[in-house]
Amino acid sequence: MQSKLGFILLVAIGTLLTGVTVASAQLPSGERQLGQTIVEPGYDDRTGDLIYIMTPIGAPLPSHANGQSVSSLSIVVYPNSAAGSVGTMNCAHEGGDNCPDHGPGIAGLAESVVPSVYGDGVWGHDHIMDGPGGRDFNVAWHVVVVLFTNSAAAKTHITTEDQLEAALDAGDALTVDTDITFHCNLVSGATYSRANPLPSVSP
Repeated sequence: MQSKLGFILLVAIGTLLTGVTVASAQLPSGERQLGQTIVEPGYDDRTGDLIYIMTPIGAPLPSHANGQSVSSLSIVVYPNSAAGSVGTMNCAHEGGDNCPDHGPGIAGLAESVVPSVYGDGVWGHDHIMDGPGGRDFNVAWHVVVVLFTNSAAAKTHITTEDQLEAALDAGDALTVDTDITFHCNLVSGATYSRANPLPSVSP
């Protein structure tokens, strides 16, 4: 019993000294390259759990669904004022955009459409989509950008469809439809870890 207590005490002291806790573990952020594919994180809109998507490099954009069903992928954009509340984004923008093939364009859109919220800069964005087994899970995805209409609402981190619908119904967010449809597949977190981070670009 004493040795068990000593072990627990040692772990607690070690945690205090290093400042490392499970709750503060770094969330994945940014696009990574594996071979001729790009892998990036997102959220399952039913559960809020992390998922990972892989897109072929050089695939036609917009892609052709060829009769397939097309599902919605929501890109929720957060202003700098929400940074302390929402934390790490799937794609960070401030200080260097780590999703270089679409982050700067998304940030520019937010700043131009709702300058009252995003005029002081964009913190980053998340991808929210139906995960494996969901009724709307397909290979072809249509991008819809979600922008907050007020800074207070932007301090709520949205990771599920229910949260997203509530914000839209309350008028705390609006959607901007795009002409972007692309193909991607779900992959494991281990695949993301094996891939190489892409260099950040200036925001």
